[in-house]
Amino acid sequence: MRHLILASILTFGGALSAMADDIIKVETNKSVAEALDALEAAVGNAGATVFARVDHAAGAEKVGTPIPANQVLIFGNPALGTPAMQIDPRAGLFLPLKVQAYEDADGQVWLAYEDPKETLDDLNGVSDAPVIEKMRGALAKLTAAAAQ
Repeated sequence: MRHLILASILTFGGALSAMADDIIKVETNKSVAEALDALEAAVGNAGATVFARVDHAAGAEKVGTPIPANQVLIFGNPALGTPAMQIDPRAGLFLPLKVQAYEDADGQVWLAYEDPKETLDDLNGVSDAPVIEKMRGALAKLTAAAAQ
């Protein structure tokens, strides 16, 4: 029984570690709002569309459970998303792309996003398609620009 419990803990712990490795974080000296404003501008300048901006901290405040600043920008570009959905329509479950700006317990602000290669890894042939590298490059450039 102890071996089963230990195996379960190691398996679950490994899964958590793997999930954390899929998240790419970019440090910024901006506030959450400033970083997301800069990201929104960069997205627009790149010709992509912003679909939504979600303020998790405002939602938490409404239910009397405050959290540090935390917002998500949801955006996309059909030139990148459509090829992925042509390979496997289920890619639409994971698109458009999302970037989170949040303040950690130490007051440091981060831009974070999931690596598209990892996000789309379970779909048929999508994670190896050339469009994934384009998504990765776009996310890296956009978050770097927003963080400055």
